[in-house]
Amino acid sequence: MDDDVVLSAPLFATMDREETRTLFDSMQQIELTRGDVLFREGEPGDRLYVIAQGKIKLGRRSNDGRENLLSILGPGEMFGELSLFDPGPRTATASSVSDALLYELRHEQLIEWIEKHPSVAKHLLNALARRLRRTNETLADLVFSDVPGRVAKALLDLSTRFGEETEEGVRVAHDLTQEELAQLVGASRETVNKALADFATRGWVRREGRAVVLLDVDRLERRAR
Repeated sequence: MDDDVVLSAPLFATMDREETRTLFDSMQQIELTRGDVLFREGEPGDRLYVIAQGKIKLGRRSNDGRENLLSILGPGEMFGELSLFDPGPRTATASSVSDALLYELRHEQLIEWIEKHPSVAKHLLNALARRLRRTNETLADLVFSDVPGRVAKALLDLSTRFGEETEEGVRVAHDLTQEELAQLVGASRETVNKALADFATRGWVRREGRAVVLLDVDRLERRAR
C-alpha cells in the first residue's frame, strides 16, 4: 500500500501509528507523469516530499547547458528536507523519471511537527548525513574511478533500491534513458554505452531497454572497487 511505503520514510520513524496517520492525512498528494518538473534549481524551497510510487531524479545544469544527475530516488525515499535546516533556493531540479505519486509536506507543517516530536529532527539529520555521504562517495569516484568502474557501481546502487530477484539474476528497472544513465555516471553516453556493451559481452549484464539484468553481481562488485 502507498501508506505503508510513505510511512517507512525517516520522517515518520519512532512515531506510533496514530501520530503517523495524523501527519500523513495532512500531506497533499501530487501525481506526476514522466518528464514533469516538480521544482527547478534556484526556486524558493519550502516543501518536503516523500515518494509513494515511481522515481524522481535530482539534477543540476551548468551554464553551458550540460546536466548532471545527483541521484535517482524511489518509493519510501524523501527529498527537499534541506529547506527545513537551511531555507533558501532549491539546489537542484526535481523531475519525474516515470509516472510518480508523491506526498507533500509544507515547511510550516514540518516545523510544527518537529516541535511536538523533537526526535524526528534526529532522523531527518540522519537522512541528510546519508545523502552527504553518498555525495562524497560520488565525488571520490569521479576523481579516482574509471568510467567502467563508475558504471558498475551505479548499476549495483540502483539494484539495491529498484532490483527484483529473478531466476537469471537481479532485474533493475531503472527507467533511465541512455543519456540520463550517462549523466548519473558523469561521463559521455558513448563511453557509458561502451562499458555496458563490454559488461554484456563478458556475460555480466543483459540490457533490456530502460532496464538491465545483473547476471554476475560478484564480477560487477569487483569491477566497482
